[in-house]
Amino acid sequence: MRSAHRPYRRPRTVLAMDLPVRRALFDDVALARLVAVADTDPSCVVGDFADPAVAGRLAEAEALFTGWGCPPLTAGALERMPRLRTVVHAAGSVKHHITAACWQRGITVASAARANALPVAEYTVAAILFAGKRVLHTARVYREQRRWVSPIDVIGSGGNYGRTVGVVGASRIGRRVVELLRPYDLRILLHDPYLPAEEAQRLGVRPVDLDTLARCSDVVTLHAPELPETRHLFDRARLAALPDGATVVNTARGSLVDTVALTDELVAGRLNAVLDVTDPEVLPAGSPLYDLPNVLLTPHVAGSLGNELGRMTHAALDELERYGSGLPFADPVHPETLARSA
Repeated sequence: MRSAHRPYRRPRTVLAMDLPVRRALFDDVALARLVAVADTDPSCVVGDFADPAVAGRLAEAEALFTGWGCPPLTAGALERMPRLRTVVHAAGSVKHHITAACWQRGITVASAARANALPVAEYTVAAILFAGKRVLHTARVYREQRRWVSPIDVIGSGGNYGRTVGVVGASRIGRRVVELLRPYDLRILLHDPYLPAEEAQRLGVRPVDLDTLARCSDVVTLHAPELPETRHLFDRARLAALPDGATVVNTARGSLVDTVALTDELVAGRLNAVLDVTDPEVLPAGSPLYDLPNVLLTPHVAGSLGNELGRMTHAALDELERYGSGLPFADPVHPETLARSA
């Protein structure tokens, strides 16, 4: 990782995130590595750039090591950090704190989005395979009857052999889902308006328009970014086009789906859903989605949690070490691609 031709320089670094996040991200091993690669005080965690108590540290900072809860890096905040040159984010999206002022200042940005994509893709693949096996339905029948039930009768025409999975979005997560599904006997459709035909061929998927994907998919899994043009990508008409018994998996952003229209389909029992995100998030207490037997609802847990956080931490420390070595980031964030990414 370190350049063999340049001496390593530990950049003066400040941590900016919620304090509980710092505790979750850094175990003893990660803390030891942090102080080895950066000139920093890991006990100083900034949650407010206007706090006078941290003014001196911010004035000297060359790098920010950020996590969930980092305040926005507005022009006013950056005035307090005249020496700041780079921001390394130990999580996925940087849209919550990287502003236009950062790009105007020429600040470089890296994130651990690639590391965070892995558990989301794993969760998604588990949801797809469980959907094909009709696990929600089968578990409910078994729980209600509390006696031997015929698996053949309960699963009926379910199963994963030859099923069609529609992947919406060739993001890091979408591509990883495609890779993880490759060993299974599934047909993969992919919709992404930015995906070149040769890249679709390399991925081994069939590129299709969104309406074709909706009509032909037994499972639809969403991996598109939250943008004005992706709001209600699956609206009432597109949801109605899904085959009876199809499953909608959403681990991306709740706004990609019209919640009212999806709720109507789910209450009617025509569709199934695995929803790790919703719009709004959290749903109202009276929403039927909490209790429907054909819905698996989880509170945004597909991304890095528990010991998976360590993967993100070390990915971000890799980037900080590259910066200290004078090497380019392995996973840089660019303003021109941030506009159409998560």
